[in-house]
Amino acid sequence: MSAVALAAPQAAPHTPPHPAAAGVRPRAGGLTVRVPLRLVAGSQYPDAALAVYVKIAALALRPEGCTARVSTLATYLGMSKSAVERGLKALRNPDPVDGIVEVPTVRRTARGGTGESAHRTVRPIAGRELWVRIPVRAAEALTPRLLRVYALLAYATARHLPVSTTELGEMLHHHTGEKAGQHLTEMSARRLVDELEDTGWLTVRRREGAQGRHAYETNRTPLHPVPTPAAIPVLEDQEPEQLALFDEAGAPFVHDGSGPSDHDGSLASKEDHLTDRPEKPQLSGGVRRRRGDRKWVAAPVDNRVPDTFRPAGSRAARGNRPPLPPAHDHTPDRPGAYTGPELRWTKRIHEALAPVRHELDSIRTFVLRRLAREIGRQLDEGITPDRMAARIQARYRRISPTDIRDMGAWLLTVGIVRPGCDDPRCEDGVIWGTDPDDHEAGGACRTCAHQKEATAAWWRYTRDLEARLQQLRTQSLDERLQEQRAETEERRRYRAAGRARAQQLLELGDKPLPRPSAALPKTDELPPVQPLPPKKTFRQRDAASDEEILAAVAEHGEAVALHIYGHLRTLPLLHGRPRREDT
Repeated sequence: MSAVALAAPQAAPHTPPHPAAAGVRPRAGGLTVRVPLRLVAGSQYPDAALAVYVKIAALALRPEGCTARVSTLATYLGMSKSAVERGLKALRNPDPVDGIVEVPTVRRTARGGTGESAHRTVRPIAGRELWVRIPVRAAEALTPRLLRVYALLAYATARHLPVSTTELGEMLHHHTGEKAGQHLTEMSARRLVDELEDTGWLTVRRREGAQGRHAYETNRTPLHPVPTPAAIPVLEDQEPEQLALFDEAGAPFVHDGSGPSDHDGSLASKEDHLTDRPEKPQLSGGVRRRRGDRKWVAAPVDNRVPDTFRPAGSRAARGNRPPLPPAHDHTPDRPGAYTGPELRWTKRIHEALAPVRHELDSIRTFVLRRLAREIGRQLDEGITPDRMAARIQARYRRISPTDIRDMGAWLLTVGIVRPGCDDPRCEDGVIWGTDPDDHEAGGACRTCAHQKEATAAWWRYTRDLEARLQQLRTQSLDERLQEQRAETEERRRYRAAGRARAQQLLELGDKPLPRPSAALPKTDELPPVQPLPPKKTFRQRDAASDEEILAAVAEHGEAVALHIYGHLRTLPLLHGRPRREDT
């Protein structure tokens, strides 16, 4: 078993899981999923990750995939939400060993902005990757630690690998406490095997395996129901007893060596206040006691705010808008009344917004706070309130007030935004200044003028390129049209010639077609036709000598000699004889 499973690094801290679900009854059949062996044998994954993976893999088989919430998964598995979240964290993040994400997760949000449950899937198992098949019902019935023992023994059973409790303990690791990352002892592994056997999911044949080892057989369903522990009766005047920490023999229930399961909570069923210190702790700040008569009131908190929102020494001006009427039907389209702290700003903010002071009552308090923060930031950088007021007034005059639908949004995006160049004195292309001795104040900004000239030159160059491109496109289109016209004219001539030829055939009927006189030579230009000499008979060919055949070749030519004497007599004499054109 240890040779098959891969060695894994130390695991992250993890709270021990709770006991197995009670009252499980055996049922025939059930869904099974394939789980990568690296998830079962790797110590970097907590025990809860295996159970969460099995349930997500089963739910991901549906057409809509796995969209269950964390609370729903915790209900299915009989675990706490914190344990499920720890398992999901290890599955959706890259593995610290090889960077593999076992459960890809996609966050979802509705159109209205409300969050929805995430969509989760499992990583496809590679072709040669080792895996083990686990029933989904086992993840719901067993604790995460027992489910891991079941998965390891199921893989060993399927592969026919002999495994001992010592080897099984080396594959299980502590995830919390001082021994985090260390493997379990043989005694702890043996106790887990016995507990798994009691649930009915495992059958142990004592000393029937190889070399005197136990033979294990995992079951698809529990062979017998798991009895529900009987509830301890509690009288009316009796407090519930402490949870049992020791068995009948006096040994503590340590399970994996770190203490009994606490369901992610306290080890005691009820707090014992007799062990508390008699004196009451001194409370400070805004911390409340868990229990009390609610007579204690928290001390005031020093809620310091920037100078932009803190009133000045004289508490000069405030830009408070009247509070909105309370709205009980809070919807995304109709937000509720503002319940935050009172809006206050300093005199410089009040002076900067002087040109649009009559428009401030229509702006929400939240937007006014953002507006005051942005103006205060620019004022801290060196801009005077008069300059900010002049900027807002100049831009407010360029547009009709009826065209502004939202004054707050217009001020944040247009009214107070500082455009222009890198010159700190530039204000929309004009040098700002109030000193009469400053000759550049009120003049055009050279940097902005240069940028405008460069932009204009660029646009001229772009227009020239566009005109040249349009000219080339027109020229290419004209050439294409000319080619199409030439092809059309050629096809028209060809079709006209075909129609004329067909008309001529219809007029002649059965008569042969006359050949064009221009293609035939004249009669007086043709050489006279010489009749071929008669062929020799077979006897004459056999009686003819070679000199006679060669004389016929010299007189009439090779073709006529072959016609007269035949190939059988003429070709042997012509073989090796030089041709006339060669001589």
